[in-house]
Amino acid sequence: MSSATRHHVLILGGGTAGITVAARLRRAAPQLAVAVVEPSEVHYYQPLWTLVGAGVFPKEVSCRPEADVIPPGVAWIKDAAQEIDPQQQWVRTAGGQQIGYDWLVVAAGIRVRWDAIPGLMEAIGHDGVCSNYAYQYVDYTWKCLRDFAGGNAIFTQPSGAIKCGGAPQKIMYLADDYFRRKGIRDRCTITFASAGKQIFAVEKYRVALEAVIARKGIHTRFRHDLTAIRPASRQAVFKHLDTGDVIELPYDLLHVTPPMGPPEFLARSPLADAHGWVEVHKETLQHVRFPNVFALGDCSSLPTSKTGAAVRKQAPVLVANLLAARQGRPLTARYNGYTSCPVVTGYGKLILAEFDYDHRPAETFPFDQSKERYSMWLLKKYGLPWMYWHGMLKGRL
Repeated sequence: MSSATRHHVLILGGGTAGITVAARLRRAAPQLAVAVVEPSEVHYYQPLWTLVGAGVFPKEVSCRPEADVIPPGVAWIKDAAQEIDPQQQWVRTAGGQQIGYDWLVVAAGIRVRWDAIPGLMEAIGHDGVCSNYAYQYVDYTWKCLRDFAGGNAIFTQPSGAIKCGGAPQKIMYLADDYFRRKGIRDRCTITFASAGKQIFAVEKYRVALEAVIARKGIHTRFRHDLTAIRPASRQAVFKHLDTGDVIELPYDLLHVTPPMGPPEFLARSPLADAHGWVEVHKETLQHVRFPNVFALGDCSSLPTSKTGAAVRKQAPVLVANLLAARQGRPLTARYNGYTSCPVVTGYGKLILAEFDYDHRPAETFPFDQSKERYSMWLLKKYGLPWMYWHGMLKGRL
């Protein structure tokens, strides 16, 4: 393999995690030859899609050309990774390239499985079936809210890991608020049908969100996993995960959070654990079997919520430990599982949940973040996007 096809550090994925690591590596070790493998021409700030779906922003403000976020000095390989051989230390791409590496960083994101629910592919994007989990569908969510005149509005959350675990309920709270402003809330039944056991895993925020649900008069159906959609009859079919019962619910508006999983090329690779995620030590982010491989973000086995906020804390740990390992030094940087979920509870209201591996609050501000606040809404709307584009992706935050 020629030196032209080999890099000191090869990063798989040019999303939040990949670009943040690339930028930090360039700042910390500019002498290293770093390359990013990413097929997409567009980079998305996906946390904004909750607000796009509620009519706060047009979806175009959530994206920029990928070329604009590739750090200076980092090679961009416009291709998709397809196979990894960690023994021989190379990656093969969909375009047939074989790229060697000394160190590998896997930041390939998560696969959204639209095809996992029968009826979803034919229903999504029309007849009241919407989702904020894709750029091409997110503005249809806003159309559904605007056109809604009453009836059954169902918001789903699947079993298993998903990116931004709070997003399925955020759009529900905004819908409730919008329907009240339209004067039609008394004609609406809003239901949260979730495969989970409760509204939030962290006790402090669970109590606060249960109060929000009670105030808004939202119906909850926990342990309900969406298994099929019948668009002709407008029926959503659920399985009760404890009893096995099949429940059919009629809908007039259905916001679907599709099931998700690891990218297929990772799930079948030697890097994967039993569930298909890249198997890394949860504190050092180093692979458990291949010491020159690291991973972070949605594709990793890290047992925390899959959010951009988690990546912000993971990236400096990964870079510090990769550089230490490269120099034969001990890996002393540690990640404690920090993640954040800015739970929008209405227009101008937000609960900022921050917590660690043990589900203990790890709050940034000197006030009770379980309270709904307008200041935190402004942080979500303006502060966090600015921090993303000008801080994280530049290796500064």
